[in-house]
Amino acid sequence: MSRAAPRRRAEQPRRRLRRTGPGAAERTGRGRGARPHEGAVGTALDAAMETTVGDTRLPVGVWAVAVLTGLGLLVAGTVPVGPAILGEIGAVLVATAYTWALAARTGGRPIVFGTLALLVGVVVLVLDEDYLRTGAAVLTCAVSAVLGVMVTTPTRRFFEAARECTYAVLVAAVGALATVAFEPSITLLRFEYVTLALALGGAFALVYRLGAGLHGLGRRGAATVAIGAVLLAVTLAYAELLRRYGASGLIESMLDGVRWSRDNLGAFPRPLETVLGIPALAWGCHMRARRRQGWWVCAFGVAATVPVANALMNPATTYLEAGLSVTYGLLVGLVLGYLVIRADLALTGPRGRRARRAEEATAGRPEPARTSPLL
Repeated sequence: MSRAAPRRRAEQPRRRLRRTGPGAAERTGRGRGARPHEGAVGTALDAAMETTVGDTRLPVGVWAVAVLTGLGLLVAGTVPVGPAILGEIGAVLVATAYTWALAARTGGRPIVFGTLALLVGVVVLVLDEDYLRTGAAVLTCAVSAVLGVMVTTPTRRFFEAARECTYAVLVAAVGALATVAFEPSITLLRFEYVTLALALGGAFALVYRLGAGLHGLGRRGAATVAIGAVLLAVTLAYAELLRRYGASGLIESMLDGVRWSRDNLGAFPRPLETVLGIPALAWGCHMRARRRQGWWVCAFGVAATVPVANALMNPATTYLEAGLSVTYGLLVGLVLGYLVIRADLALTGPRGRRARRAEEATAGRPEPARTSPLL
């Protein structure tokens, strides 16, 4: 008895330090602003929102005003109403705001990169050189495509994933107006390939950090990324082979389907957006609510936002046809995304309707709010 008492007294300070250490809030989920009666996921998400929403309200408001002002100037330059330079000024405003938002969303330096984008835009307008305008259009298209993917949030249900895909397409659509307003001198096919390569590289560089690196993939995530990469490569290679070496009969039959769609529906869906981009983005947002590997699937969402951001670069396509093409690609892609999500749940999810609803109710891997930094 006499030996046990001093030992218990000596251990008490160590136990107290363990309970009050700097990592105690992370281990128990009861840091400042937490609600003890909620689950760990909800507590972490609520705490993140409480500490960030109030701080970002003013910058988000200023950003929204800048984007809306730039959009108004872009529309005025498209109609056209007023001087032709209004559209170019709107393009600079949108490019600056998008650069600022992408840097803020990914934990970068928004003031530095936003100011740099503004200075570059002013230089482009003042010098008025073709190569500068082309470079500005390429960067605006790539930034718009990556930002469209980065503004998405995790979703528990398919309809929420459809909403996130719509947001991404709308962000890229405003970027499309800014891209074409720079009036670049381009070769259309080369422009599409360059912007797709830049956007894919930027998205995967960001997702590498958001998805905890390659070791966070796991076997299933690695297989998913490999399938997405193969599908992207096959789609691009098949289109190029058909364009150059395909049999005339096969190409003619495919063109007949495109002509029928344009004559009867007003447009034809953009293939890369429909087959890969939208399904990957919908599935990735759905997966992100459950596993971090969903970010790797979302990276292929730029296969949807890039075609949207450069949809107006073809001079033979009207604004109405481009808008209908993007809309049809979104709708058909969401159908494919729904089938992919249902197949994923059928293969890896729980059995039975009650079990699926219980899994859906508990899915909620915490991520910062849409207007807060991810990193």
